[in-house]
Amino acid sequence: MKKSLIEAFNIERKPQKVTYVSDYEIFPDKKLLDDLRTKIVENLIDKEIPEDKLLNQFINDEIDRTIEGYDLSNLERSHLYNLIDNEINGYGPLTELLEDKNITEIMVNSPKEIYIEIDGQIIKDESVSFINDEHIIRTIERMIGPMGRTIDATNPMVDSRLKDGSRINAVIPPLSTKGPVITIRKFRGEMTKADDMIRIGSMTPYMATFLEAAVKGKCNIIVCGGTGSGKTTLLNILSSFIPDDERIITIEDAAELKLEKEHVISLETRVTNYDNEGEVTIRDLVINALRMRPDRIIVGEVRGKEAFDMLQAMNTGHEGSLTTLHANGPKDALNRLETMVLMSGLDIPIRAIREYIASAIDLVVNIERMNDGKRKITAISELEKFEDGELELRDIFAFRQKGLTQSGEVDGEYILYDENLPKVYKKIATKGITDIDFMFHQK
Repeated sequence: MKKSLIEAFNIERKPQKVTYVSDYEIFPDKKLLDDLRTKIVENLIDKEIPEDKLLNQFINDEIDRTIEGYDLSNLERSHLYNLIDNEINGYGPLTELLEDKNITEIMVNSPKEIYIEIDGQIIKDESVSFINDEHIIRTIERMIGPMGRTIDATNPMVDSRLKDGSRINAVIPPLSTKGPVITIRKFRGEMTKADDMIRIGSMTPYMATFLEAAVKGKCNIIVCGGTGSGKTTLLNILSSFIPDDERIITIEDAAELKLEKEHVISLETRVTNYDNEGEVTIRDLVINALRMRPDRIIVGEVRGKEAFDMLQAMNTGHEGSLTTLHANGPKDALNRLETMVLMSGLDIPIRAIREYIASAIDLVVNIERMNDGKRKITAISELEKFEDGELELRDIFAFRQKGLTQSGEVDGEYILYDENLPKVYKKIATKGITDIDFMFHQK
């Protein structure tokens, strides 16, 4: 029985790779490169692989057949093979960008307009390109297919993940007037421990010790920050402090959390099908999680009506819950949380909502991407009190920026406000945790 090219995608093999250089450093004739690549890909799409041929040999034969009559060097031919191999076994032109650990974000704006983020700096990458818009859409479909997601004119926007945990967002016409657009935030697998963040200056050892005690002490914590600030990475690190004997339920739109724990149940939302049926939202999963006997509930990101259900869980015995939300700081995070509770449609007075938040949330941790591209935890704040109808926050730790160095790096210092014992100290101490006693002056 013959196998199709699609069925051969998962064949394990070690293809020949050439040095990662610009397409046009090897192929000065841009049109020739695009023409050959298009012809080979189109020839391969509908063909079946004969039983007596390996995939490598099959690809080589098709390339030989297509380039017959063209005067190509061995380097040009090897580079062309590499491009086709990426189309079949990888993610097309994005394959090597995804494999490069120095790249943290990939943005495709058009076939010839691709940007990458390295060390917090966004630059245009001239080394790769797509053939046309159809080529981009085909690559999107290859990426989201294994996750059960689709993209077409009726569903022109998708938010999904790759097998390694990287997050992909794609938008195609008619929503995108410029053509198909891809944004990929790569999963940083190497940043999994608090020591990693201490090493790069994202927080201090005191902050790490305090956060570990807060998680073990079952404080309810919100991690806030802007897009790309490192909220999910920090949430992963906080989750690593959870004792191994606890049952954890994680809830996400696209599963990005990588918890190195034994007893973890991961839940992921589902979009509607072609009949506009079958949608499962974050709120649905939060409600269902309460019936799954969780010791901890971790919501990847709170962004809507599920905020009320999350607060309700925190207020009804599910201590130690963790979540993230987009906000510019701790105070803004509480304001957004209040707005999201109002979105639930319940007729609750503002004062009652604020009281509910005050009794549910213990700590708000703010992380920012600074001007030099580095991430730092800029505040660890606690809800100190609810007074005169307002929520009052108090910083326990903070980062104060003084300016920039001559090399453009952020200059500042971390501050521990140790004059008064934090309100959460009592909650942590009741769990038998004394790791933070040395930090604060006992009044």
